[in-house]
Amino acid sequence: MADSARIVRCGALVRAVRRRHGLGQAELARRLETSQPAISRIEQDQVSPTLDTLERILNAMGETLRVATLPLTEPVPGGGNQSLAELRADYRLSSEQRLAQAAQLSEVATELAAQAEL
Repeated sequence: MADSARIVRCGALVRAVRRRHGLGQAELARRLETSQPAISRIEQDQVSPTLDTLERILNAMGETLRVATLPLTEPVPGGGNQSLAELRADYRLSSEQRLAQAAQLSEVATELAAQAEL
């Protein structure tokens, strides 16, 4: 696997946490004793901080980093009833296969709705 495939994009996470705490980039930078442009580069995914740095950023906002593993066969927490493996398989479908799958799901939904009306 190429190094670029291992980069974790965490800019949106940092931005969301910062905004949730009502902080500006300058205030977060002050708490971390760094510059506002450094925070901006992280939030724009121009740089990828190490896990230690990411944890330090989150700690400055009163939060912590939690990393967990999940077997590919388990449903994604809060993500419905499909496993990661099933979701990945859907990405490999052609546009024709996706349309056929959508038509099948529509038929099933129509049948369920008709049964519910009985």
